[in-house]
Amino acid sequence: MNATRLLYSLATALLLPVAVSAQYPARDGTVANRGPYLFAAADFGIDAGSVTFSKDIAPILRRSCENCHRAGGGAPMSLTTYQEARRWASRIMQRTAIRDRMGAMPPNFVEPGVGIQDFKNDNPLSDAELAKIQAWVANGAPEGNPADMPPARVWPSDRGWTLGEPDLIVRGPVMTLPAVGPDRWGDIGLIPTGLSEDRYVMSVEVREVNDIPTDQAVTTVGGRYIFHHMTYQSGVLNDQGTGLVDGTTQGWPIHEVGRNADQFGDGVGMLLQANSALWLNASHLHSTGWRETSGHLEFGFKFHPVGYEPEYRRGGGSGGNGIDVDIRPNVGGQEFHSYRVLQDHTKILAFEPHLHAPGVRMCLEAIWGINRFTLNCVGYDHNWVKQYLYEEESAPLLPKGTILHITGYLDTTEENPNLADTRNWAGGGRRSVANMFIDLGTSVRLTEEQFQREMAERRARMRDRNQYDIGCPLCWAPEIAATTEQQQTQGQQ
Repeated sequence: MNATRLLYSLATALLLPVAVSAQYPARDGTVANRGPYLFAAADFGIDAGSVTFSKDIAPILRRSCENCHRAGGGAPMSLTTYQEARRWASRIMQRTAIRDRMGAMPPNFVEPGVGIQDFKNDNPLSDAELAKIQAWVANGAPEGNPADMPPARVWPSDRGWTLGEPDLIVRGPVMTLPAVGPDRWGDIGLIPTGLSEDRYVMSVEVREVNDIPTDQAVTTVGGRYIFHHMTYQSGVLNDQGTGLVDGTTQGWPIHEVGRNADQFGDGVGMLLQANSALWLNASHLHSTGWRETSGHLEFGFKFHPVGYEPEYRRGGGSGGNGIDVDIRPNVGGQEFHSYRVLQDHTKILAFEPHLHAPGVRMCLEAIWGINRFTLNCVGYDHNWVKQYLYEEESAPLLPKGTILHITGYLDTTEENPNLADTRNWAGGGRRSVANMFIDLGTSVRLTEEQFQREMAERRARMRDRNQYDIGCPLCWAPEIAATTEQQQTQGQQ
């Protein structure tokens, strides 16, 4: 039996959901048809028999897993040593082989080989790394030489900031929930920022700080945190300090458990005004199920330099429908579609699929003339809501008139473990048993001059016309001649 067949048999024995192909899963949006990505180590020039934990597996866990799988992390088990990881070897192989579907670890669900693949702060496992993990498990998960272990990572005692220490930290009110009790929804008040001057924000990160001991293991992410999500706004405080002045408010990206931090990109900034406050107007908190817990949110802002002015006007996501969705009970492969025509040249900064418990996949497509470009397809798991931040040089650069088409895939059968009950019809709503079908990503609107300049920069990075940028359908189109006004300006320079 060759290595690939051996691994395939092992995956079946571990109750992995097996696709028709042993290597690539079906992509019709149903949970049942997701399958393991299985690879033979020899195909990557790797001697399967020489793969060990210390030399090959530990570096992968250090980079992509230990941020959660460590003492005090959000995951239910630590994987920092061989003794810890050995007992979970089969589960590590199972979860990583799922790769881009519900239940995959690490929770990054971008489908490989489909559309754009360059994202900020990305930590997916490569095909070769999956091959190493699978070979290690097939060979009995040997430890190898402990001297080959990479240096241990040092983690902050307070869970730290993934983007580094913020310039401003705004702390929300302390909330206390019993060990077991009903969920709490609603407004939890205004929090002054203390700013004395307007500042443009380049990134924001939200974290929960609570009194759950970091040296105690928990079995679920929900057992580690009490805030499920927070939707919030900012604006200038009124004279009484009781509300925000009309016309000064703006919404900020939502905070959700497991969601990565927001980076707004070059030339983009969100304004946080002098004498401003955060309005924590839509919170959802829940009991941990095992102990009374007190905790609060901290909002960490990093600023652009004083005097900075954004170059671009910020926009929203690709569209969707959060109101009149019609989700049938006990049906797999349900599709929802949304179309939006771009009124301005647009650069998409982030793709953020947002569904609820029935959601399993979302695709983003750009339609320009007779051409259809699949920009990305990603799996979806309501336990791990993620945004996918494009690298600057790979962000979709789309002309006005482009039609953005998003497709959401839902599964309300027993194959979807996130559902509490498969028998119920669902419509739009904020609860996980209801649904939304929205791209919460961000974009910026470009002037004609900005659009032409950015396309020129893209062309300069490509070797010739045989190299194609799927996110820039007009990059190789004939350049527009400069207007008389532009020619006169260039002549004066």
